[in-house]
Amino acid sequence: MYNQKRMENHKTYGLTNKQGDIINDLPIVNDVSGVYLYTMNSKLDNEFIAIMDVLIGLSDSLLSKWLNITPRTLRNYKNKKNLTLKGNLKEHIVLILSLYKHGTDVFGNALDFEQWLSSKNPLLDNMAPSAFLNTSSGIQLIDNRLSAIEFGENV
Repeated sequence: MYNQKRMENHKTYGLTNKQGDIINDLPIVNDVSGVYLYTMNSKLDNEFIAIMDVLIGLSDSLLSKWLNITPRTLRNYKNKKNLTLKGNLKEHIVLILSLYKHGTDVFGNALDFEQWLSSKNPLLDNMAPSAFLNTSSGIQLIDNRLSAIEFGENV
Protein backbone atom coordinates (compact mmCIF):
# COMPACT_ATOMS: atom_id res chain seq x y z
CA MET A 1 0.00 0.00 0.00
CA TYR A 2 1.12 3.53 -0.68
CA ASN A 3 0.99 4.68 2.95
CA GLN A 4 3.98 2.40 3.61
CA LYS A 5 5.96 3.75 0.66
CA ARG A 6 8.24 6.72 1.15
CA MET A 7 8.98 9.53 -1.23
CA GLU A 8 12.66 8.66 -0.92
CA ASN A 9 13.52 10.51 -4.07
CA HIS A 10 12.01 13.82 -2.95
CA LYS A 11 14.91 15.80 -4.43
CA THR A 12 13.74 14.89 -7.94
CA TYR A 13 10.57 16.78 -7.09
CA GLY A 14 12.56 19.82 -5.91
CA LEU A 15 11.62 19.35 -2.26
CA THR A 16 13.95 20.02 0.66
CA ASN A 17 14.69 17.24 3.14
CA LYS A 18 12.22 18.80 5.60
CA GLN A 19 9.52 18.97 2.93
CA GLY A 20 10.21 15.35 1.94
CA ASP A 21 9.79 14.35 5.59
CA ILE A 22 6.48 16.23 5.75
CA ILE A 23 5.25 14.40 2.64
CA ASN A 24 6.30 11.07 4.15
CA ASP A 25 4.40 11.84 7.37
CA LEU A 26 1.11 12.73 5.66
CA PRO A 27 -1.83 10.50 6.55
CA ILE A 28 -3.57 8.68 3.73
CA VAL A 29 -6.59 10.40 2.19
CA ASN A 30 -9.15 7.90 3.45
CA ASP A 31 -7.92 8.02 7.08
CA VAL A 32 -10.47 10.67 8.09
CA SER A 33 -9.50 10.83 11.77
CA GLY A 34 -5.79 10.78 10.89
CA VAL A 35 -6.22 13.66 8.44
CA TYR A 36 -8.24 15.65 10.97
CA LEU A 37 -5.77 15.16 13.83
CA TYR A 38 -2.74 15.78 11.59
CA THR A 39 -4.29 18.98 10.25
CA MET A 40 -5.35 20.35 13.62
CA ASN A 41 -2.04 19.54 15.34
CA SER A 42 0.16 20.80 12.53
CA LYS A 43 1.70 24.26 12.51
CA LEU A 44 3.29 23.84 9.07
CA ASP A 45 0.98 26.12 7.10
CA ASN A 46 3.81 27.89 5.21
CA GLU A 47 5.44 24.54 4.44
CA PHE A 48 2.21 23.08 3.07
CA ILE A 49 1.86 26.01 0.67
CA ALA A 50 5.54 25.77 -0.34
CA ILE A 51 5.31 22.01 -0.93
CA MET A 52 2.15 22.42 -2.98
CA ASP A 53 3.88 25.11 -5.05
CA VAL A 54 6.90 22.87 -5.76
CA LEU A 55 5.24 19.46 -6.05
CA ILE A 56 2.22 20.36 -8.14
CA GLY A 57 3.21 21.62 -11.56
CA LEU A 58 -0.12 23.22 -12.34
CA SER A 59 -1.21 26.85 -12.56
CA ASP A 60 -2.23 28.97 -9.61
CA SER A 61 -5.64 29.44 -11.21
CA LEU A 62 -6.29 25.68 -11.24
CA LEU A 63 -4.93 25.17 -7.72
CA SER A 64 -7.00 28.04 -6.40
CA LYS A 65 -10.09 26.54 -8.06
CA TRP A 66 -9.42 23.26 -6.22
CA LEU A 67 -9.03 25.18 -2.95
CA ASN A 68 -12.07 27.40 -3.52
CA ILE A 69 -10.02 30.60 -3.20
CA THR A 70 -8.93 33.23 -5.70
CA PRO A 71 -5.54 33.04 -7.47
CA ARG A 72 -4.64 36.33 -5.78
CA THR A 73 -5.33 34.85 -2.34
CA LEU A 74 -3.15 31.84 -3.19
CA ARG A 75 -0.31 34.14 -4.31
CA ASN A 76 -0.69 36.13 -1.08
CA TYR A 77 -0.43 32.91 0.94
CA LYS A 78 2.78 32.01 -0.91
CA ASN A 79 4.36 35.34 0.05
CA LYS A 80 3.14 35.64 3.63
CA LYS A 81 5.45 34.86 6.54
CA ASN A 82 3.93 33.14 9.61
CA LEU A 83 0.88 32.05 7.66
CA THR A 84 -2.09 30.68 9.59
CA LEU A 85 -4.64 28.93 7.40
CA LYS A 86 -8.24 28.23 8.35
CA GLY A 87 -8.73 24.60 9.38
CA ASN A 88 -10.87 23.60 6.40
CA LEU A 89 -8.41 25.11 3.89
CA LYS A 90 -5.42 23.48 5.58
CA GLU A 91 -7.25 20.14 5.60
CA HIS A 92 -8.00 20.52 1.89
CA ILE A 93 -4.32 21.22 1.14
CA VAL A 94 -3.24 18.21 3.23
CA LEU A 95 -5.70 16.02 1.31
CA ILE A 96 -4.41 17.27 -2.05
CA LEU A 97 -0.79 16.70 -0.99
CA SER A 98 -1.65 13.22 0.24
CA LEU A 99 -3.45 12.51 -3.04
CA TYR A 100 -0.36 13.67 -4.95
CA LYS A 101 1.82 11.42 -2.81
CA HIS A 102 -0.41 8.48 -3.68
CA GLY A 103 -0.69 9.48 -7.35
CA THR A 104 3.06 9.86 -7.84
CA ASP A 105 3.58 6.49 -6.17
CA VAL A 106 1.03 4.86 -8.49
CA PHE A 107 2.19 6.55 -11.71
CA GLY A 108 5.89 6.84 -10.87
CA ASN A 109 6.07 10.62 -11.26
CA ALA A 110 4.00 13.77 -10.90
CA LEU A 111 3.90 14.50 -14.64
CA ASP A 112 2.19 11.21 -15.55
CA PHE A 113 -0.16 11.58 -12.58
CA GLU A 114 -1.12 15.11 -13.65
CA GLN A 115 -1.72 13.87 -17.19
CA TRP A 116 -4.11 11.24 -15.81
CA LEU A 117 -5.74 13.90 -13.61
CA SER A 118 -6.45 16.11 -16.61
CA SER A 119 -7.69 13.38 -18.99
CA LYS A 120 -11.37 12.61 -19.35
CA ASN A 121 -12.24 9.31 -17.76
CA PRO A 122 -15.20 7.16 -18.85
CA LEU A 123 -15.53 5.73 -15.34
CA LEU A 124 -16.03 9.26 -14.04
CA ASP A 125 -18.84 10.14 -16.44
CA ASN A 126 -16.27 11.40 -18.99
CA MET A 127 -15.03 14.02 -16.56
CA ALA A 128 -11.36 14.54 -15.73
CA PRO A 129 -10.38 13.42 -12.22
CA SER A 130 -9.16 16.97 -11.52
CA ALA A 131 -12.78 18.17 -11.70
CA PHE A 132 -13.42 16.41 -8.38
CA LEU A 133 -10.60 17.96 -6.34
CA ASN A 134 -12.54 20.98 -5.07
CA THR A 135 -14.17 18.93 -2.28
CA SER A 136 -12.81 16.47 0.26
CA SER A 137 -15.27 13.76 -0.83
CA GLY A 138 -14.15 14.30 -4.44
CA ILE A 139 -10.51 13.86 -3.37
CA GLN A 140 -11.49 10.63 -1.61
CA LEU A 141 -13.26 9.42 -4.76
CA ILE A 142 -10.16 10.06 -6.88
CA ASP A 143 -7.94 8.45 -4.25
CA ASN A 144 -10.18 5.36 -4.44
CA ARG A 145 -9.66 5.32 -8.22
CA LEU A 146 -5.88 5.41 -7.63
CA SER A 147 -6.19 2.43 -5.28
CA ALA A 148 -8.17 0.59 -7.98
CA ILE A 149 -5.33 1.26 -10.45
CA GLU A 150 -2.83 -0.11 -7.90
CA PHE A 151 -4.78 -3.34 -7.72
CA GLY A 152 -5.00 -3.77 -11.48
CA GLU A 153 -8.33 -2.21 -12.37
CA ASN A 154 -8.24 -0.43 -15.70
CA VAL A 155 -9.24 3.09 -14.73
